[in-house]
Amino acid sequence: MSLFKGSEGISEIEIHEPPLRKARTRYPLLRNLKRDKYLLILFLPCLLYYLLFKYAPIFGIVIAFKDYNLFQGIMASEWVGFKYFKQFFESKDFFPVIRNTFLLGFYKLLFGFPAPIILALLINEMRNAFFKRFVQTVSYLPHFISNVIVAGIVVMFLSPSGGIINEILAALGLEKITFMVEADWFRTIYVASDIWQHIGWGTIIYLAALASVDPQLYEASRIDGANRWKQTLHVTLPGIAPAIVIILILDIGKVLEIGFEKVFLLATPATYSIADIISTYVYRVGLTNANYSYATAIDLFTGLISFVFILSANWISRKISDNSLW
Repeated sequence: MSLFKGSEGISEIEIHEPPLRKARTRYPLLRNLKRDKYLLILFLPCLLYYLLFKYAPIFGIVIAFKDYNLFQGIMASEWVGFKYFKQFFESKDFFPVIRNTFLLGFYKLLFGFPAPIILALLINEMRNAFFKRFVQTVSYLPHFISNVIVAGIVVMFLSPSGGIINEILAALGLEKITFMVEADWFRTIYVASDIWQHIGWGTIIYLAALASVDPQLYEASRIDGANRWKQTLHVTLPGIAPAIVIILILDIGKVLEIGFEKVFLLATPATYSIADIISTYVYRVGLTNANYSYATAIDLFTGLISFVFILSANWISRKISDNSLW
C-alpha cells in the first residue's frame, strides 16, 4: 500500500506485488530434469543397459545357495547353503583353475597395463599431425574387431604351414614352432594378442590426460635444461599420474575376470593344463552339464575375490598417494 496526493487530497492506493516464484526453490529436481532433458535422453540407453544386464541379474545370485531346478523355479528350489562353494573348494580342479586364471590375469596386467601409457607418450611426442592421426586410427581399429576374428587371425599367423611367423622363422634358418599345441606358448600368445587388440583404445584416456598438462611446465623445464626424457619423467608422468592410478586400481580388480571368448577359441586339448581358467571351467562343468547353481557359486566367488582386490588396491593407493577411487 502507498499514499497518493492528488487534487482532492491524500488517498490510498493498493499496490499488489506479484507473488514470488517459489517453484525455483521448491522443486529443484524438476527444474534440473527439465534443463538437462536432452542429456538425460542420451544417457537413457546406457542406464537401461546397466539396469537390464548388470543390476537385474543380481537377483539370480540366490541360485548359488539353492539346488536350482529349472522347472521348479528359483523360489521353489531347495535351499542348500554353501554346498556348491564347498564342492568347488574341494574339487581337484580348484587350484589349477585359480592358478591359471591368476597368472594369465597377472601377465596381462604386468605387460598390458603399461603398453597404452607408452604408446600415448610416443604419440604425444609426434610432431607431424597427419602421421599422429594415422597412428591413432590404426591403433584404435583392432579394438572393434570381434574376438572370433582376432582368434582366427592369431591361428592363421601362427600356423606351422603357411603362417607368417613360421615362414619368417624358416627364412632365418630356424625350426618352425607349433605354437597352438604347445602349452608353454599359450599365455604369451594370449597376452600379446590382447595388447595388440586393445592398446590403441587404452591410449584415449591417457591422451586426454596429457592434453590437460600445463604447457608452461614444459617451458620451465626446458629453461632449467631438461631434455625430452627428463621432461617426460618429471612433468608428463606426474601430470597423468591420477589417471594412471585410477586405471591401475580398476585393472587390478579385473585380474580374475579373464574374457571367455578368446581363451575358449585359442585353447586346444593340448593346452588345457594352462588355458583352463575360471570362465572356461564354468562353461564346461557348470553350464554344459546344466549345473547352474554350481556355475553361479563359482562366479560369485570370483566376484568377491575381485572386490577384495579392488578394495585392497584402493586402500594401498590412498595410503601411499593422494589418488584413489574414493
